[in-house]
Amino acid sequence: MAAHRGGAAGAAGAVAGRPAAEALRTGSTGPANASTGAGQEPESRYATGGFRPVSSSPSAAPSDSVLVVIPTYNEAENLPRIVERLRAAVPDADLLVVDDSSPDGTGEIADKLAGADDAVKVLHRAGKEGLGRAYIAGFRWGLNHGYDVLVEMDADGSHAPEQLPRLLGAGRYADLVIGSRYVPGGGLVNWPWQRELLSKAANLYVRMALGLPVRDATAGYRAYSAEVLRELDLDTIESHGYCFQVDLTMRTIDSGFGVTEVPITFTEREVGESKMSGGVISESFTKIGIWGVRRRLRQLGNLGKRAVGLLRRRSDR
Repeated sequence: MAAHRGGAAGAAGAVAGRPAAEALRTGSTGPANASTGAGQEPESRYATGGFRPVSSSPSAAPSDSVLVVIPTYNEAENLPRIVERLRAAVPDADLLVVDDSSPDGTGEIADKLAGADDAVKVLHRAGKEGLGRAYIAGFRWGLNHGYDVLVEMDADGSHAPEQLPRLLGAGRYADLVIGSRYVPGGGLVNWPWQRELLSKAANLYVRMALGLPVRDATAGYRAYSAEVLRELDLDTIESHGYCFQVDLTMRTIDSGFGVTEVPITFTEREVGESKMSGGVISESFTKIGIWGVRRRLRQLGNLGKRAVGLLRRRSDR
């Protein structure tokens, strides 16, 4: 994934990584999906501020070293399946299981998988500290070991490893690639309508509160360039639950990196229980509201500075 830094922070379009979007208009990711012509980008109804989806090509993965970070807590039945699928889908990628001392023996299963396959790594943590902290621990491990691209993926099968090459291929044009359920071509399978409604409402709330040009800011299937994660200063990230995804999306855009979405199909887990809870939802709602107020105040401050500068230039004439 090459860097596609935008200009200085300012209007939403510039911050969202316009150079990367300009590359998308002239580049091709290879064969498109069934809804588009060969070699064409899918048309986006959501293009805004230089931000648009790229082709969902399953073939064009870059040659960068890739680490897939998979946090686990009580995923003993799911982990062997997802590892097998991932190793078949992207054989050149390594994967890091970050286990939070799962009482069901997930950590021990991960160790056995790692013993049989050098591409499988395991990071054991002392206890359950939240999704965000698990990913940060995995990111730090990956950065320390020199990986170029770091991928987030759930262990429960909701993120299809077979679609990972789409994200990696789009990494040629952006620094953060989000596997999106809510761009054309994306979808949901076997998800309860209550969860779908909650997810769509949350993303609408994010767009209204933060003004991010992203359709699926809460998505957990994504690929970051190492440069982005080094720039973001992981030590300052305080969000631990699912708002962690929104937090990193916001920071990536505000830092001027290129961001794009590719369509994926999200499938509800078949085994185990969801980690979503009322506390997670409450944390997300509160933090996003606070971030939104801060962003709007900064925007007002910037508008005020520009107005003062304009008045001074006029008075000097």
